[in-house]
Amino acid sequence: MHNTYTGPAVMPVREQARVTNAILGERFEKILPAIMRETGFDMWITICHEDNHDPIFNTIIPWECWAPILQMVVFYDPGVGQDIERLNISLTNMQGLMTTIWNLESADDQWATLRKVVEERNPQRIGINQSDVIWAADGLTAALRDKLVATLGESLSSRLESAEVLCTRWLESRLPAELELYQHACAIAHHVMKTCFSRQVVTPGVTTIEDLRWWYWQETTDLGLPVSFPAFFRFMRGPENRARWGENDKIIRPGDMIHCDVGFKYCRLITDHQELAYVLRPGETSVPQGLLDGMAQANALQDIFTDTWQLGLTGNEILAKALATAHERGICKPKIYSHSLSHYLHEPGPLMGLPWEQVNTGGRGEVKMYYDTCYTVELGVTCPVPEWEGQEVAFPLEQDAVFTQNGAVYLDGRQTQFHVI
Repeated sequence: MHNTYTGPAVMPVREQARVTNAILGERFEKILPAIMRETGFDMWITICHEDNHDPIFNTIIPWECWAPILQMVVFYDPGVGQDIERLNISLTNMQGLMTTIWNLESADDQWATLRKVVEERNPQRIGINQSDVIWAADGLTAALRDKLVATLGESLSSRLESAEVLCTRWLESRLPAELELYQHACAIAHHVMKTCFSRQVVTPGVTTIEDLRWWYWQETTDLGLPVSFPAFFRFMRGPENRARWGENDKIIRPGDMIHCDVGFKYCRLITDHQELAYVLRPGETSVPQGLLDGMAQANALQDIFTDTWQLGLTGNEILAKALATAHERGICKPKIYSHSLSHYLHEPGPLMGLPWEQVNTGGRGEVKMYYDTCYTVELGVTCPVPEWEGQEVAFPLEQDAVFTQNGAVYLDGRQTQFHVI
């Protein structure tokens, strides 16, 4: 354990592996049958090469997994009341999560074995990971698809269909055990941000924005938590500080507002947060009211947005409804750019706006919302700040939340008060 870290416990790697594998086994037992029957696929084939994994493949293998050469996994649904077959046609040790039906001593090679599996089961709809909308559902390479079609022959290959909706449902659906783990991951994330935005890390007049970026990256690395993306920090400052320190100053000064956009991966779940801090000036005991009002406006937009979440609505529909309500209620320059979140950062569920697109995000925005799926509540407002001579200031916030039958629930809460340095 990192010797200066005092936050919620981070499990040792061995325990992370045990928990992740147990959850994956439960996902195979509960989620896989439900979504195959929901989407009407009786077979689902995932094929990829070592070191070039299909995004789905990364989520169906055990934690400690060496996947040499060619990988083939077949899921087959014999029908209601029967278990889904989970067949591994490769040298990979799936550690009891699948049935391995091929090895180097087998009479047939992998492709011939795959053809036999398909012929014997005679599926009517075969899902393959190919999509022109959802990249996480597009892991089958062109060469492997050609080989699959040639192997199956005309009759069987005519049953191949894009498994886009099946991939989406697999990747976005969360079990109660996963949501409990996600809550814990976000508690760790909140603690790291709180420490970063404190005098423990920031010395006004000395610490730079780059210092914060590398501190965060080092802290998460020391904790064994790979970053979701390169940590991003910036500050917003009023005209007085800009005039005093110049436009190229990178040092954090009293009177600055600091913004972070950060995240990491824990037990295959990704966090993604944006929070705000304020550096007190000498003699100040609280954050200027104009900045407090800006955060309050952003929190109000969060409420409007999550109140709009509804089973079966598309991302584009949610975006339009939330923005219409925000404008009706006088929210100052609202902007929403939220996305699904779990195994991957920006896929595969409904996309709800982009910073540069506030009307229609195309096919990714046409994906529908389901229960027990997770999202970033990522948005912002731009408001005038009287203490900064009426300067318009952006207040971006981002928190992780789950959509349940009781509505949206923040994972370990959300920021409603500034971190004060």
